[in-house]
Amino acid sequence: MTASAYAAHLAQLNVATLRFPLDDPRMTPFVEMLDTVNAAADGAPGFVWRLVEDGAADATALRPAGEDVIVNLTVWETREALWGFTYRSDHLDVMRRRREWFERHAEAHLVLWWVPAGHLPTAAEALDRLADLRAHGPSARAFTFAAAYSADEAAALAPAPVPDVRTAAAGRGPGR
Repeated sequence: MTASAYAAHLAQLNVATLRFPLDDPRMTPFVEMLDTVNAAADGAPGFVWRLVEDGAADATALRPAGEDVIVNLTVWETREALWGFTYRSDHLDVMRRRREWFERHAEAHLVLWWVPAGHLPTAAEALDRLADLRAHGPSARAFTFAAAYSADEAAALAPAPVPDVRTAAAGRGPGR
């Protein structure tokens, strides 16, 4: 994970339902692009982290959303950094060819949300955000590029810290 001056980072999950198993010859062009695209993400301005399987270079073998669904979970310093990588880099070539390899989704397949800097979201957390977006539509808790929310708007939703009664009581002395 890279160091960052931002207090909040943007987490991103996208899921893709495979048309064919990854070892099917029709998936070869996609599989051959994985290392290049992942290396480009890792070196992109504003990139913080991406989910990978232990001992692997990517997360394609992880299947928390189903056996035929691959996940991409990343964290970025800003929405602009993620947008730049997604739509203004070689990653766009993969996006243009996605129908060759993945089924068309009838419901949301991408979700964005803000996390405190330094927090690395789990697949379960990410899938919960996607479920929230699918059930309730965009909100400061789970949104899309088209219906984005700021980190400040998301922070406004966070529960207020509960004061530790023991600490508060310890700070009060006689006559205070």
